[in-house]
Amino acid sequence: MSMPIAFYICLTLILFIFSGTDGYFYHRLAQCRFSSKDLHGIELIDSYVFNKAEYVRFNSTVGRYVGYTEYGVKNAKAWNSDAGILGQEQAELERVCKTGAAIDYSNILDKTVEPHVRLSSVTPPSGRHPAMLMCSAYDFYPKPIRVTWLRDGREVKSDVTSTEELANGDWYYQIHSHLEYTPKSGEKISCMVEHISLTEPMMYHWDPSLPEAERNKIAIGASGLVLGTILALAGLIYYKKKSSGVL
Repeated sequence: MSMPIAFYICLTLILFIFSGTDGYFYHRLAQCRFSSKDLHGIELIDSYVFNKAEYVRFNSTVGRYVGYTEYGVKNAKAWNSDAGILGQEQAELERVCKTGAAIDYSNILDKTVEPHVRLSSVTPPSGRHPAMLMCSAYDFYPKPIRVTWLRDGREVKSDVTSTEELANGDWYYQIHSHLEYTPKSGEKISCMVEHISLTEPMMYHWDPSLPEAERNKIAIGASGLVLGTILALAGLIYYKKKSSGVL
């Protein structure tokens, strides 16, 4: 089950009484919490807070007030003995929470936006592989998304790094996944994106017909990797022969 959604702040009342640098802070916070579209189990939480400490709360599931401090217990006892006050709180569950939740689902929670996906070649940060691809998904909603790499139809799990879903600050998200690899002739590399806005996973295939600059970059990187391996091997052979007195 998903985490409950608290979507409605009913009332915030702030009272400051200054005496030099001292002050008092009081506020009341009402929340509607629900985790399913049928609103089964939806509840109203009405909290009273003084100086950042909650001292009494009404929970519609419990159906009564609960005090957390001596003053809160005193208030809870008085309010629980008043059927009118309890009735008003329960009425808010129907009037505010259930009405507001339906509006939230129709305007926000049910909305989905397909990601815009871009597959590109980037410079690898290390010398393990001469090439790297980046699969970027932009401007999607809601947040959960899955990006995976395939080589000739098989999922690749090694040499893959991905960012978390990054908030754009405008309700939308982006994510970037990188694959370091050594190119093989005739292979097919794909980025697969799965998101609730898509009826099926979308496949984005890397086009091997790269621009000349990209081909040269990968060729130079591969050549450098091979040359480095040869030089390292030659140095090792030389060292062993010198140590054994052959040279």
